[in-house]
Amino acid sequence: MAASGDLPGLPAERVERWLRAALPGHMDGTAWRAELISGGLSNITYRLYLPGGTVILRRPPLGPLLPSAHDMRREFRVQTALTATAVPVPLPLALCTDRDLLGADFYVMTDMPGVVLREPRDSGRLAPEQRTALGDGLVRTLAYLHSIDPDTVGLGDYGRAEGYCARQIRRWGDQWRRSSTRDLPDMEVLLGRLAAAVPDGYSRAIVHGDYRLDNTLVDPATARITAVLDWELSTLGDPLADLAMLLTYWHDRDDDERAGIPVAAGLTVHDGFPSGQELANSYGALTGRDLGELPFYLSLSAMKLAVILEGVRARYLSGQTVSDGYEHAGDAVPLLVSRALRQLRQLRS
Repeated sequence: MAASGDLPGLPAERVERWLRAALPGHMDGTAWRAELISGGLSNITYRLYLPGGTVILRRPPLGPLLPSAHDMRREFRVQTALTATAVPVPLPLALCTDRDLLGADFYVMTDMPGVVLREPRDSGRLAPEQRTALGDGLVRTLAYLHSIDPDTVGLGDYGRAEGYCARQIRRWGDQWRRSSTRDLPDMEVLLGRLAAAVPDGYSRAIVHGDYRLDNTLVDPATARITAVLDWELSTLGDPLADLAMLLTYWHDRDDDERAGIPVAAGLTVHDGFPSGQELANSYGALTGRDLGELPFYLSLSAMKLAVILEGVRARYLSGQTVSDGYEHAGDAVPLLVSRALRQLRQLRS
């Protein structure tokens, strides 16, 4: 076999046959290999070292999937559309919808320059002024994404913005009931209160759905964002939900409770990073959007992250994760539910 061997979720011989048909220009030699980049919180990502250069392959997690989750076709479509804009995204190269190969759809895209800042030590290598610039770049990129007319880039039918928040509550509530590994009555309380607090009216924008620092690639020399990654939750919806998700993952230096949420914990506590409030203020200034209902969206985002982490816990307990470090992913779920209920109370005050 020309490849270095199978990886979890990536049988080399089958993948090679597909690569030779789909990317012949990259397969004009024999030797190639693959490495696992990440897998657990979302889709599984591999780097393929092909004779014609490196590419990235994305596939869903192993095991049974929740309905509408991990849709590779949507990821491929939105990234293809955004290549015509100033939002930096990898160029999709080929999509496979033959599920006999890997048991699921998957696609290949360009390998973009830059690094993912996953751990506090990664962002700690930046200078304070670089961290300030990076925070500014994150907000500006998000504001630009939300300014794009979906119709002009062929995404006018990518989702239905009207009723977005109510559908999100129902969808994530259903996913909680499908993936929950324990009894947590406060989650049902939270879902009910969120449903009762949905803001009137709606805005329509392309939303990423999981926008955060460690879902981007960053040039370590300039702190410039070279690519926005992980579009699996993207749709047309309410832009404030994206801002709230960025703030939910953001770790302010004085937020000791946030340290108990493992995803990106400590990543933005270093000097130079703006606070979450400063990020929100910048977004409001750039877009002109009213942020008065932001506590609702923060509560919605905390609920979504709780469901995501519960799903990771479920996959870990069933032996379906392919990376290390996910055994404690579900520990933060009760904390996130409590945090979300507290944020909703701020909305009423």
